[in-house]
Amino acid sequence: MPAFVDIHAVTHAYGGVEGLPAVEDLTVRVEEGEFAAVVGPSGCGKSTLMKLATGLQFPRAGTIVVDGRQVSQPVRMAGMAFQNPTLLPWRTTLDNILLPLEIVEPHRSRLRRHKAEYVEKAQGLLAQVGLKGMGDKFPWQLSGGMQQRASLCRALIHEPKLLMLDEPFGALDAFTREELWCVIRDLHAARRVTVILVTHDLREAVFLADRVVCMSARPGRVIAERKVDLPRPRDLEITYSAPFVDIVHELRGHIANARKAA
Repeated sequence: MPAFVDIHAVTHAYGGVEGLPAVEDLTVRVEEGEFAAVVGPSGCGKSTLMKLATGLQFPRAGTIVVDGRQVSQPVRMAGMAFQNPTLLPWRTTLDNILLPLEIVEPHRSRLRRHKAEYVEKAQGLLAQVGLKGMGDKFPWQLSGGMQQRASLCRALIHEPKLLMLDEPFGALDAFTREELWCVIRDLHAARRVTVILVTHDLREAVFLADRVVCMSARPGRVIAERKVDLPRPRDLEITYSAPFVDIVHELRGHIANARKAA
């Protein structure tokens, strides 16, 4: 059975044909509904993988298939959230969340006639991430953690089949980061969207993911995969358990070896 996301033997470089590869002979498969995390040393091509999977970049060699179709343009079914929430400061939180609907079909054609329906959906997402009643606030009136919650709502408003998260909590303090781990955990459990999380935080990867993919130093390729066989639903107490710590240490060892080999 084909994977939902199938990145096969992909090589990609920046700077044209003379550029050094960011990833080389990279193969990653993610099943539908799976939560996969990608970790590795700095510069290993984690963010490049995200751009390739969503059609924001196209590889020099290899193939990328998402939901049975080879990627040859930006993937409309994908929602994305980044380390910087990038909310537009002149729009309210609610209007920021609705922004993808002004771009992505079929929602773009329906938005004017069905605005109330979409507003209700956005308000439901806000409530789900702990921001009930905050839709009329502007980004500058929200904390960093609240802005990131709103960014997650924006990524999900058009009901994507694929959610790509690129270091979404890296700029937050430890307590806020852990709160948002739980938000993502609950969103994934409720929606069963396919998720690919790019992160430097091994604890984050193990807490959230069904499987962790570990990449080598540049040019990036897969050097290890680890199934996270910890029971769900997971609460934060599990991060102090011996099985959890063992998986984190195992992944840390792979990354340490990758850095030595660089």
